[in-house]
Amino acid sequence: MTVIGVDFGAATLAEADHLLCSLPLPEDATACTHLVRRGTPHVACSLRLPAARVAEMLEVLAAHSRPLGIVGAGRESGPRELVAGAAVAAGRHAARTSGRAVIYPGVRGLTGNVTAMKLVATSYIDRILVLPDRSSPELSTTVVTRDHVRPEWINGVLTLVTTPAGPGVVAPFELPDPTPCCGDDRTSGKSNPLL
Repeated sequence: MTVIGVDFGAATLAEADHLLCSLPLPEDATACTHLVRRGTPHVACSLRLPAARVAEMLEVLAAHSRPLGIVGAGRESGPRELVAGAAVAAGRHAARTSGRAVIYPGVRGLTGNVTAMKLVATSYIDRILVLPDRSSPELSTTVVTRDHVRPEWINGVLTLVTTPAGPGVVAPFELPDPTPCCGDDRTSGKSNPLL
């Protein structure tokens, strides 16, 4: 697997999510957002892809309508300030020190209500934490996904941070964007449940 940093100067998480959702990523890819505080604060992205798909993704990114900074796979291109942001994102993802995962293996199955056991067993998420005490829920705990599950890298572990939502129920800490960021799912004609 290869990590690439991509920065197009997104002002918001939703804008960065939209870029990631528009890319033709393989099922085993992981795509994250990263807050960059150098220069003007903004959101950069990182992609972890099979090495065989990197050249194809670099071509897709090169054809993007906005200027992009790209770092990784022996490549560095784009405006200097965006290259710096892309380097930060790629470094953080590669080290698994931070990053909010938008696309990752198993995310498509995390809709509606699922148990904590199913969430960890069927997705790339390794751990669930419940605020405020950062405890782990029982495996039978229901996770109300709200069709918006954005885990983050914490100390090298992809972790979903949740809050209590009733007896035996938790929900992801991050609330879904009230408006869809990526339009319709092309395969079903319905709103994409992953956003």
